[in-house]
Amino acid sequence: MTVTSYSSALLNGNDVHSRKKLPYVVDGFGTRAIHVGSEANAATGAVIPPISLSTTYKQDGVGNHKGFEYSRSGNPNRNALETALASLEAGGGHALAFSSGSAATATIVQSIGPNAHVVSVNDVYGGTFRYFKRVASETQGLESTFVDFENADDDTILASFKDNTKLIWIESPTNPTLRLVDIHRIVSLARSHVAKPLVVVDNTFLSPFYQSPLLLGADIVVHSVTKYINGHSDVVMGAAILPPHHVRLAEKLRFLQNAHGAVPSPYDSWLAQRGLKTLHLRMKAHGVNALKVAKALQRSPYVEEVLYPGLGSHPRNALAYRSLSPHAKKFVDDLRSIRDEDGVSPDSEGGFPYGGMVSFRIRGGAEEADRFLTALRLFTLAESLGGVESLAELPAQMTHGSIPEKERSLLGIGDNLIRLSVGVEEGDDLVRDIEQALQVALRGENHV
Repeated sequence: MTVTSYSSALLNGNDVHSRKKLPYVVDGFGTRAIHVGSEANAATGAVIPPISLSTTYKQDGVGNHKGFEYSRSGNPNRNALETALASLEAGGGHALAFSSGSAATATIVQSIGPNAHVVSVNDVYGGTFRYFKRVASETQGLESTFVDFENADDDTILASFKDNTKLIWIESPTNPTLRLVDIHRIVSLARSHVAKPLVVVDNTFLSPFYQSPLLLGADIVVHSVTKYINGHSDVVMGAAILPPHHVRLAEKLRFLQNAHGAVPSPYDSWLAQRGLKTLHLRMKAHGVNALKVAKALQRSPYVEEVLYPGLGSHPRNALAYRSLSPHAKKFVDDLRSIRDEDGVSPDSEGGFPYGGMVSFRIRGGAEEADRFLTALRLFTLAESLGGVESLAELPAQMTHGSIPEKERSLLGIGDNLIRLSVGVEEGDDLVRDIEQALQVALRGENHV
């Protein structure tokens, strides 16, 4: 059970909700996803929130309004989405929705002011790297240091901090090699340093369902809402969620959000909230399917290495389990308790669902990878991730093609590294598609 607070702002054009009308102790993840921020419309009784497209709102007197003045500063659909996001991110108290994940990143970085220093995980998302090195460095004098948070010892990480270090930027799992960072460890190191930098975690790959960085001590969690939270590949959006005690920081970010105008449209907010209502169902299906695909890849003679922390053989499998959110851990433990007729657990190999992203190294190089990707029937060759449909891509030439080859090599992003976003189709169908594409790629056989 989690204690949370609710905004008193108008939700979906309804009456103002006071804390007396909403419980302090909230329901389970899926229940909150469906109900928080989705109260029936007071005027019509509509169960589905209406879309408020108005850019401005009538005032009964100067400064006397019903909670809204101008849609850039506040909109019923965006407020409802932000309320739902704050509820779903365990430990959340404040949420801000942005026009993209990149806009959320830019706003956070701008909030730390000029001539600051940020320490980031070394294989950070390319867009974040670009903003640090090619935008913030020029516009606000930002200095950035990139560290292997997964393998570096405490002394090395602490040595990267400076007196003007304002942010520690974490992704876990990383993209596309799914390396894991011990978030609690990095938070502890940050707290021990005189600079007391804020710890930001990009939680896009696991979503609020599988991981709760705020419970591990993070100060801000960011998401590309475009991915799992929306889940249907039809919205571009970002979000930042903060714990209840970061009132001043949340106010500062909201001021910048309004000043920049980097806000999502009412319709996109409505779509994203509709998508997150099934987040818990989709993430369970993504995870189960991804584990099944990862095990099939692990069995294949055409695969050199499978990168999926949920596999029992993965060197960071124990950390992956420890990092699970409370609700995801219950889901995993319930799966592990299932036994078949012979008393054998389906997860007897120690594996468990851990999000829907799987990367692997196909035997060979770019030619074999290309043959595999073009032979797929159900996995669409496309960038992005997190939708209900399965996608596949070649990071070295697609999502990470702008990174110099030498740097890609150091990060383990070679021409044979393939990234899969495993969707919610029938798992057995996805496995068959993977297996036949591997046959085509390595043996020239086509079984489609």
